[in-house]
Amino acid sequence: MNEKNQDFGITTGAAATAAAVASILHLNGEENIKNVFIDAPYGKLKIDIKSVEKLSKEKARAIVVKRPYNDPDVTVNIDIIATVKLNNLEKIIIKGGEGVGKVTKPGLPTPPGKPAINPTPKKMIKENIKKHLPPGKGATVTISVPEGKKIAKKTMNPKLGIKGGISILGTTGIARPMSSKAYKDSLACQIDIAASQGWEELVFVPGNIGEKIAKKHFKNIQEDRIIQMGNFPGYMLKIAAKKQFKKIILLGHAGKLIKIGAGIFNTKNSIADGRREIITAHAALNGASKPLLIEIFKKRTVEEMITELDNEGLTQPVFNSIASSIKKKCQERYPMDFDVLIFDLKGRKLNTNSKTRQNHTFQ
Repeated sequence: MNEKNQDFGITTGAAATAAAVASILHLNGEENIKNVFIDAPYGKLKIDIKSVEKLSKEKARAIVVKRPYNDPDVTVNIDIIATVKLNNLEKIIIKGGEGVGKVTKPGLPTPPGKPAINPTPKKMIKENIKKHLPPGKGATVTISVPEGKKIAKKTMNPKLGIKGGISILGTTGIARPMSSKAYKDSLACQIDIAASQGWEELVFVPGNIGEKIAKKHFKNIQEDRIIQMGNFPGYMLKIAAKKQFKKIILLGHAGKLIKIGAGIFNTKNSIADGRREIITAHAALNGASKPLLIEIFKKRTVEEMITELDNEGLTQPVFNSIASSIKKKCQERYPMDFDVLIFDLKGRKLNTNSKTRQNHTFQ
């Protein structure tokens, strides 16, 4: 399959593999290498080569550009470089160079202290270049990403304790448009890290805003206990249940959390919204007047709706009601204990029926 198909892209692992193959082919005497074929779990892929050069008799370097496709992938258009040096060890050694992150926390597929090159890309590189090695030779393959350190700030790597660059990833060799799988996998890694600590309780937050609120609210909480779930609370809670965590504290801004109270476990706006409907319904259940309900339903943001509730003294009962619904919906699906803490953008706690106090001792 040709990588120029805009319906999908290649993973960083496939790009690194193609660069390594081009390098070894060049050492074997091939010239004018414009593209190479690699065997990936998905199948055979044809990948373009930006450049390849021989650095010495036994050393070559090739560059692959991770081409754009129909996805807002922060790693598109970057150079991924493989430098291959033949050795006499008859084995293939894979190293991380500039811009490839280093793992610092347990629980990930790669152990601490090693470059963030996942098992499948390692296997792909080894299997694709070993067939081209001269008899009695092995190779040391160093993967580099010159822009990796800068780009890593836009990924989950800082949260996962992967420092200094991006990860070389991929389970199939191809990256699908708007693929939630890759993002979900990176989110789930947070749970793996927490599980390696032997903890029983976690704090789930929608994203960065929720994480900041959690750190401020729970002064002594370990950072790795705070799990960003993105738009996938259902997926993340399912993983936590499989890992046998006992309690999840759902904490964050009202805008994302309240959707769970309506049974919405994928909170992406294009999938489901319902924020006005949820707040209006719970306001009605707590005695809001018809004029107030109309005003709430007119508002565009949750903060504006909260202001309307504040003016009528209904914020606390309404968000207590919503928090109870969130807890109930979660307990119906997942065999864990739950607590819910809902905040506004100023960091004010909106519900009072949570059992978890600020000085909570986490298990």
